[in-house]
Amino acid sequence: MKSLFNLKSIFVICILFTIISANAQEKKNYDQGFRLGFGISGGLPLDDPYDFNLGADVRVQYDLSKQYSLTFTTGFSNMFVSGKNNDLGYIPAKAGFKAFVLKDKLYLMGEVGAAFAITNGYNKTSLLISPVIGYATDIIDISLRYEHYNDFPVLESNNTIGEGLDQISLRIAYGFKI
Repeated sequence: MKSLFNLKSIFVICILFTIISANAQEKKNYDQGFRLGFGISGGLPLDDPYDFNLGADVRVQYDLSKQYSLTFTTGFSNMFVSGKNNDLGYIPAKAGFKAFVLKDKLYLMGEVGAAFAITNGYNKTSLLISPVIGYATDIIDISLRYEHYNDFPVLESNNTIGEGLDQISLRIAYGFKI
């Protein structure tokens, strides 16, 4: 009988310990929500005949957790060409996934989408792929990205027109929770 009492006591103590430890743990729920950012960017095209790129964008970000976010970015950018050639103006529309990798400030992001050319005489849409590395605080976001435009025209080494424009771009943005 005494051993049955000890077994019940041990069982009750284990249940109480489990309940107390479960309630004593600090619950850290991350407040999921949206952020809005407004950015400007300048780029260096890696292909001829383009000299430089300037653009402005709007990014909506949904924080899945403290480390992971989904993004959607759009805006307007212009690839400037010297001489009589037409500049290439386009509207990018990209969806992305952002992962913070160091102290909730340094992040890696991948974006994919389309770039809709709106230049006179050129109205082609291009696949747009962009890996990004950046640094963000509560209000400032600075990022460096490589962009590949699959179907935008470039000048090949033998002076023929090809496709596949690449550039490196720097973005500085102001963001806030909405």
